[in-house]
Amino acid sequence: MQQFAHYIDGVFETGSAQFDSLDPATGKPWARMPAATPADVSRAVAAANRAFRSPAWAGLTASARGRLLFRLADLVAAAAPRLAELETRDTGKIIRETSAQIAYVAEYYRYYAGLADKIEGAHLPIDKPDMEVWLRREPIGVVAAIVPWNSQLFLSAVKLGPALAAGCTVVLKASEDGPAPLLEFARLVDEAGFPPGVVNIITGVAEAGAALTTHAGIAHIAFTGGPETARHIVRGSAENLARTSLELGGKSPFIVFADADLDSATNAQVAGIFAATGQSCVAGSRLLVQEDVKDEMLARLKAKAEAVRIGAPEHMETEVGPLCTARQRERIADAVARSVAEGAKLITGGAAPQGDGYYFPPTILDCSDTPDAPCVTEELFGPVLSVQSFATEAEALEHANATPYGLASGVFTRDLTRAHRMMRGIRAGIVWVNTYRAVSPIAPFGGHGLSGHGREGGLAAALDYTTVKTVWLRTSDDPIPDPFVMR
Repeated sequence: MQQFAHYIDGVFETGSAQFDSLDPATGKPWARMPAATPADVSRAVAAANRAFRSPAWAGLTASARGRLLFRLADLVAAAAPRLAELETRDTGKIIRETSAQIAYVAEYYRYYAGLADKIEGAHLPIDKPDMEVWLRREPIGVVAAIVPWNSQLFLSAVKLGPALAAGCTVVLKASEDGPAPLLEFARLVDEAGFPPGVVNIITGVAEAGAALTTHAGIAHIAFTGGPETARHIVRGSAENLARTSLELGGKSPFIVFADADLDSATNAQVAGIFAATGQSCVAGSRLLVQEDVKDEMLARLKAKAEAVRIGAPEHMETEVGPLCTARQRERIADAVARSVAEGAKLITGGAAPQGDGYYFPPTILDCSDTPDAPCVTEELFGPVLSVQSFATEAEALEHANATPYGLASGVFTRDLTRAHRMMRGIRAGIVWVNTYRAVSPIAPFGGHGLSGHGREGGLAAALDYTTVKTVWLRTSDDPIPDPFVMR
């Protein structure tokens, strides 16, 4: 089996504790991973704090930090095939998706490389004639970045890129499910020439995550994952009063009006729920379709779902691969069974195939008469689409907003004024109109409610890793009056 290592203070180490990583396509071990102990976490945080204060990092100009990020971007682009292969092997995500996504990840590092020397302060027109006042934006400190297994190189880039551009140092914790590509990514960080301790990459179970997020040396926690874990993180951050940014789950509405281009809407819906085997926080898992075109839309989706090529994730022709873990497949199968028991109509899929691996077929349920079914209300993180019909625009908005999540949404209509009304009315951090799952390093990404707070991507993300320092300079040469002498 392949052996992977932590990267702490510029050194690769296998650690005192290890665990097997399972291949989702077979369910069998394929690699040994290090499991960070609380002592390992403390060493990583201490290294990041030393690096934060060291002239080797703190003394760099912003432009020099940008050059390091440009170098890292080039290395990521060159290593994309190897990283994609590892992500596919360790998570089950199909190679055609990992190859395309990781190649684009380099653009996030390039964007923040260019932004590093454009994080500006300000001069204030203060109301005191003998004072000059400036605002300086300075790095907040050591960042704890915690990412899940899905799209982990992307989800780490939207944290590492802005944090490093701002001048912070980072301890990045990869999920214990499928950490191989991030541990391999550490070699690129090392090769790029970042000073030791600026970026530390570890993995491990919940114990390591708790030790990291509650550590006194952490100033900012950037987390992507589920709401329940986020609650633990927020409670734990009371120990260090760290700032938090949380990118959590979603139960995103995908709204199709009768005037929509149904070819485009169908293809976007298939990509929105069956791509990545549905294991995406922005998955369009709730189709809301106008009554007039419901039957046609369902027929189109059923045909496409049943034609999907399910297979080994390393094959380029595969369109849907396995889920990442056995427990995830069990959870999805249970939710589908409960939804059917409550009256949802199974259109296609619904049962895991026999054999090795954690496969689950593209599944569609008509939940028009069961709006409270688990497949409508729970984030399943799998290839399961619930369908509800609506008659009016107002009813579509009511369905769309009937969720505690607020991450993404999609609207398909040829009516521009309706699109604007829906855009204003939907409570979500992202609204895609006549498209879905489009991302860019230039555009902020995030939500509200159970989908978290804070934004990743764009200038706003870089500013989130800074703190503002106010500098007062007295310009008068006159002595400051004695405060205890009455005049």
